[in-house]
Amino acid sequence: MSGSLTRQSVMVAGFCLLADTLTFYGAGAREHPAVSFWCLLTGIALADAALATPARLSGAVAFAHAALAVAGVLLLPGGGPLPDTNDAGMLIAAYRAGAWLNGRSAVLALLYLVAGSIGARTLCGTTDLTEWRSILLSAVKEALLAWLVGRYTTARGAHIAELEQRAAREREHARHELAYAIAEDRSAIARDLHDVIAHHVSAIGVHAGAARLGLSAKEASPVSTALAAVETSSRAALLDLRRLLDFLHDSPVDDARQPGLGDLDELIHVVSAAGLKANVGIKGTRQELEGSLDIAVYRVVQEMLTNALRHGDGHVDIVLRYGTSCVTVTAVNPIAASKRLVEDSPHRGLEGISSRAGMFNGFASYGPVNGGADWKTSVTFSLDGT
Repeated sequence: MSGSLTRQSVMVAGFCLLADTLTFYGAGAREHPAVSFWCLLTGIALADAALATPARLSGAVAFAHAALAVAGVLLLPGGGPLPDTNDAGMLIAAYRAGAWLNGRSAVLALLYLVAGSIGARTLCGTTDLTEWRSILLSAVKEALLAWLVGRYTTARGAHIAELEQRAAREREHARHELAYAIAEDRSAIARDLHDVIAHHVSAIGVHAGAARLGLSAKEASPVSTALAAVETSSRAALLDLRRLLDFLHDSPVDDARQPGLGDLDELIHVVSAAGLKANVGIKGTRQELEGSLDIAVYRVVQEMLTNALRHGDGHVDIVLRYGTSCVTVTAVNPIAASKRLVEDSPHRGLEGISSRAGMFNGFASYGPVNGGADWKTSVTFSLDGT
């Protein structure tokens, strides 16, 4: 931005120099003494070149142009029309002073320019002092108007900047309001989860434990195993619920974390206790996955095991295949005859699997295979997120 302003200042100064020097040279090359003529031409070039100087020198530049206008009358023979010395430079100097100076400095620069315009016309001798209206009108045109335009431009720029800042503050306020509303909604969801689901799951675990302990030794075998699986599953569900509640409350426990593939053995143990035989295979070189991806893959495996437990006949084969740019999870389980999936069922668990894959630019496919005897679910995650 600073470089662009500098280039524009140099361009403006260059055009003013070209206009003033060509006008003065064309009008007075043969009519004025050589020494006076070349001294004024040099002064015009230097004063116009000064228009490219920094803004803080605008007062000095305005003084230089005012002095040059008076010098043009003093150095050239009188009795003729007012010479065109630095008209373009005077206009730009007045504009710079109005746009870039403030307070006393801006007023002083304007007074320099007005004095230079009035002095040049008075000393020229071509204007009767009684015609003060003409003198003042010339000063207005040559100095005051350009100065006022500069003031207006600066005031307009400041007004636009203020509007932009106000809009930015309003956007920031809206973001804070939205974040607050989201936090309130999350707190409400957390309270509902705690008051309803967590209490019920806890009660399930307590009742299952009490029932298991109340069984006699003769009754203990399969029923006790099932009740132990219920206890284990309810404890795992409560642990996940507490993690979710901490996340929703933005107050996670220091050692709390979301489960990942490192907890896969524990997950297999839980579903095995519930009666599901799960075989998990690894293909390719196993890799440490990034945190959120590791959690997503774990949740997909968890959903696959849950689906196999609900709709299968007690067996599932899961394969994790690591590639150079992706990781693929595939599950195949026989479908129990009494648990055939209804074609128009919502499949919310499978839709959740697809959603998790989409978060990592992956994809999911699922459906019956082997003539409808087995169900296959395959999910691919991109390792680089692209």
